[in-house]
Amino acid sequence: MTEMEVLDVARDGMTTMLLVVGPLLLVGLAVGLTISIFQTLTHIQEMTLTFIPKIVAVFGAMIIFLPFMVSELTEFMQRIMDHIIALG
Repeated sequence: MTEMEVLDVARDGMTTMLLVVGPLLLVGLAVGLTISIFQTLTHIQEMTLTFIPKIVAVFGAMIIFLPFMVSELTEFMQRIMDHIIALG
């Protein structure tokens, strides 16, 4: 296995990681930003107000995006297995 092949596998892994986790992080970011703006406008500084909606939103997004996440991880694993077979 050459250096370029190792870098390609690492790049593919990082790209897959970003594709799988990206939607959840964006949902968490959007909900957190919305809650922060709401807290700023109403001067409510309750700590649980930031955590509970984010947890619920990320859990909901996980349920919605789970088929996409599983398909991306399955395709990545298939590419890795094809690469392992090609080496042998």
